[in-house]
Amino acid sequence: MTAEDTDRGGIQPAITALQVGREAQPVIVVDGFHPDPDSLRAAASSAHFSAAQRHYPGMRAPLPATYFSAVRATLTLVLRDAFGATGAIDLIDASFSIVTTPPTDLTLSQRLPHVDAVELTRIALVHYLSPQDRAGTAFFRHRQTGFELIDASRSAPYFQALNGELAQGAEPSGYVGEDDPRFECTACIEARYNRAVIYRSAMLHSGAIPLAASLSADPQAGRLTITAFLLVR
Repeated sequence: MTAEDTDRGGIQPAITALQVGREAQPVIVVDGFHPDPDSLRAAASSAHFSAAQRHYPGMRAPLPATYFSAVRATLTLVLRDAFGATGAIDLIDASFSIVTTPPTDLTLSQRLPHVDAVELTRIALVHYLSPQDRAGTAFFRHRQTGFELIDASRSAPYFQALNGELAQGAEPSGYVGEDDPRFECTACIEARYNRAVIYRSAMLHSGAIPLAASLSADPQAGRLTITAFLLVR
């Protein structure tokens, strides 16, 4: 997989294609994803953040209108080669995101690995924009069922098994660690400045938030990312 973005002044992103877990799902890591990440941090500093919806444990803010034009060639290449996109690519949602919720204030769903959708054509992107932060993204296998990917056919048996486990044991106390009594970590992608990780939304995953994380709401100090959800055809 080779980037062919001729609008970046010859600076090419480095693309690494991984196969994660026993189910060998594609996870794509792109270093140098955006040609000007410092401008994104500046834009985030003046953006209006508000409480996130859809179970995200923090704040979100709108992106600059030019964001996707700057990464389109690289992103299209990844979606084509790794995820089989042959037609239109639709943007479902995208925003700046900062994790700010203390572990004691998390909802139950925020304390567990999760999926964002069960359709295999739904793709998630996380773009890390904190120079000092290493809190990346972890992927998991549910120990009881062995599932790493929760598609439509697995959703009912997975949640039946998980709810049974939760009814019999103590709830998790905070952000999920690399290993958990119910989940085994299959991979953890470290955050690096201007790195993006791209994967199917149906993979069990979680932000790899350490106990010592600052959880600052300041875009210059907190875990600033861009999160996006796409549909490939």
